[in-house]
This record gives sequence, structure tokens and C-alpha cells, in this order.
Amino acid sequence: MLKKILLPLLITQIIFASEAQMQNRTISTKDMKTQNREITKLAAQEINKSLPHKIDKYTTLKTVKANNTTMVYTFELNIAPKTDDTVKKEDHARMKEAVTRGTCTSSKRFLDSDISIKYIYTSATSKKELFQFTITQESCLKL
Repeated sequence: MLKKILLPLLITQIIFASEAQMQNRTISTKDMKTQNREITKLAAQEINKSLPHKIDKYTTLKTVKANNTTMVYTFELNIAPKTDDTVKKEDHARMKEAVTRGTCTSSKRFLDSDISIKYIYTSATSKKELFQFTITQESCLKL
């Protein structure tokens, strides 16, 4: 009779202990990377449903891709009458700083989860790449 009472009690304790260990288990780095790859893929798919999207009179978001744990945004800039070289020289640093500040605020959860964001800017006229930069959690700490 005692065995009949103790055995279910013992099994219940083992199950509860096992569940508690599962809840306290931290996610491994490998599992986190796998999860982040899936998040970036799904986010890119969702954003692309509404593209192209005109941001302002100069900028259009053309595509968003997932590259491992990096979200890659490609923008097209209507820079006329400026030349590609002028934009590269005059606008790259200014835009990088402004976009980094905005991204560090608006995408903090992605960055804190070790998902980086890459921005590529191309010319609407020449279709050539003007510049690119990647923002990570570390980029935000440097501001």
C-alpha cells in the first residue's frame, strides 16, 4: 500500500523537477543563432510584401533580405542633380550617423538580440551602389 502511494508521488516530483530544469535552462548560442536566422527571414518576408515603399521625396525602400542574422535593407536614392560621387563624398557620413541614431532607437530589440541591420543605398539614376553600412549593438554603444 505504501508503495502505491509513494510511487505516484515520486513520479510527480521527478516530472516537476524536470519541468523546472527546462524552464530555467538558458538557450544555447547555437539555438539563439538559429532562432535569429528564422526571425530575420520572417521579418524580411513580411516587410517585402509592402515594397517598394517611398520613404520621402528622395528615398525608396526597394528590398529587404535576410542574410544569416543580418537584415539587409536596399534603398534607392533619387539624387539628381547631384552626381554619385558628390553623394558619396557629402552625404555618406551624415546619413550613416542619422540612420544609426534612428536605428539604435527603433530597432533596439533586434540589435539587443544580436541581429544586425545593413543599409545599402543605390542611385536611382545610375543604379550603382553609393554606399553601405552595418549597424550592430556595438554601433549604438559608440554613439
